[in-house]
Amino acid sequence: LHLQTTMTRLSLLFTAIFTTCEAFAPLSAAPKAPPTQLNAKASSRRDILAFGLATTVMATTIPVTVHAASGAPTQADLNRIKEGYNGLVYLLDNFEKETTVCRENGGECKRDAEPVRRYLGLRSTTDPLFQIEKVFDKAKNMDIDPDKLDAFFEATEDYNTAMTLSNSMAFISQFGEYNPGGGKDEVLKYLNESKKQVIQAKASLEKIMDALDIKP
Repeated sequence: LHLQTTMTRLSLLFTAIFTTCEAFAPLSAAPKAPPTQLNAKASSRRDILAFGLATTVMATTIPVTVHAASGAPTQADLNRIKEGYNGLVYLLDNFEKETTVCRENGGECKRDAEPVRRYLGLRSTTDPLFQIEKVFDKAKNMDIDPDKLDAFFEATEDYNTAMTLSNSMAFISQFGEYNPGGGKDEVLKYLNESKKQVIQAKASLEKIMDALDIKP
């Protein structure tokens, strides 16, 4: 079961990476110009950018394999789950506000996916959800209700998948305006896809908190 779940997560991850590369691919509708040294250089730069983005997404989303945690989580560990959950609730309740950045003195406003990654614990070691999977691993040593055990394990897998995909979509959104043929619509498109995965992550944390008897 765990092997099947892992293969499913890998499939979703590579789908996200493919989407990253596809999002930065040049449009094919326009007639192809004769190959020139300039066109070749531009194509090369696009290929390098797409590869670099995919590599960066992989580096920031694939959890590092660690040895099994020893001992149950501390109260401070469990508080991180609650704080991180409340952060996701706040993000979703104030999504447009949190993902909109305006220049000072009434300047232009634009959407920015950076806060999504921050609330998911992907930007700083001080974020509540930073490497929260290690706390989930420790929780296996708690006295969890046997009737909720399967739901707990499934929810931890679902959370990691949602976090990975939301991070990928947020990352693509941040470069939406630089993609050939892209613009504000592309930024918003991938930002909304990222939001969908945040909703899934929140739902997974609710199940985890229920299994661990953590009150919101």
